[in-house]
Amino acid sequence: MDESAVEEKRGEGNKGEEGAEVEGHPYDFHVSGPRNLASPNWRDLIRSSWRDPNYKRMVIACFIQAVYLLELDRQDKRTEENGLAPKWWKPFKYKLVQTLVDERDGSIYGAILEWDRFAALSDFILLRPSGAPRAVLVLRGTLLKSSTIRRDLEDDLRFLALESLKGSVRFGGAFEALKSVVDRFGSSNVCIGGHSLGAGFALQVGKALAKQGVFVECHLFNPPSVSLAMSLRIIGEKAGSVWKRIRAAMPRSGEPVLDREEAKDSKPGLKRLCTNKWVPHLYVNNSDYICCHYTDPAGVATDEPKVKANIGDVAAKLFVMSKGPQKFLEAHGLQQWWSDDMELQLAVHQSKLINRQLRSLYAVPPPPTPVKS
Repeated sequence: MDESAVEEKRGEGNKGEEGAEVEGHPYDFHVSGPRNLASPNWRDLIRSSWRDPNYKRMVIACFIQAVYLLELDRQDKRTEENGLAPKWWKPFKYKLVQTLVDERDGSIYGAILEWDRFAALSDFILLRPSGAPRAVLVLRGTLLKSSTIRRDLEDDLRFLALESLKGSVRFGGAFEALKSVVDRFGSSNVCIGGHSLGAGFALQVGKALAKQGVFVECHLFNPPSVSLAMSLRIIGEKAGSVWKRIRAAMPRSGEPVLDREEAKDSKPGLKRLCTNKWVPHLYVNNSDYICCHYTDPAGVATDEPKVKANIGDVAAKLFVMSKGPQKFLEAHGLQQWWSDDMELQLAVHQSKLINRQLRSLYAVPPPPTPVKS
């Protein structure tokens, strides 16, 4: 959560579109939420706003903000009646059905929101708009507060050291929560989203379910891309590249010479079982050094927007902020993803980092060993 932006609002006052001060808490939906994001109405039955990728991105970002606020409401002992969090899902006709609680410190790190049919009927919305999920699992990132910082930083360090979050109790809780709503509503009616550390959990939980052949729509905001394991791997890759060049310059004997096409086919890569695959959505800001390695030129294929890639060649949809915050705290913040003046571009279809993270999903398994009778 971008606490520096909140302090700036407190110092300058909360101003509306015409410069008039807006009363309320800095985290109130009408103060810091999206300005021009319409709530669902009967027109969505004809032309659903949820079919617009920008609308869906902004709403899911709002849902993630609600999880941060659920934890702050808990710490400040605010109730459902005076809490800040409900204001971030009620405008979109969703309701809270479950909070994910870390039993070690009692903190809320995730939530399940479901379509609220009764709230929708009160506004004459008879059916759930096309594209609106029945349920959304959303996961927050690190919250630098005394009652949460210890467990949050434990998982931050876990990812930094191991590039994996599977050993965390939060991974198990998030996986079981996602699996339960998928069992109830079906994978096509469920999506998962997370920010920062929460995006790391969402990616690995979604991947774990995809390994079981269940694909859930996934939205990852500022996902972590920095780890010691990755840094060591990059060093190893560079050393390996240098050694290959040295070997190529050395005289060789008794080795078959491959022509260009054979050499191309012999390069290691991801072997897909089929074109139907799990394609998460990643949203990154290059000024955020926590997630910028997803677009690092050293690890990303050349961006050629005129060339259409087949769906079987797309590991993920990677959206890069082309116009937005430049300072780190703002670039890593969640608020930018519902800002009115932001500009996004679908930057690349192939990323070495994404491919490595999803390699186990699409690698062809070795043939079974024949059983001797």
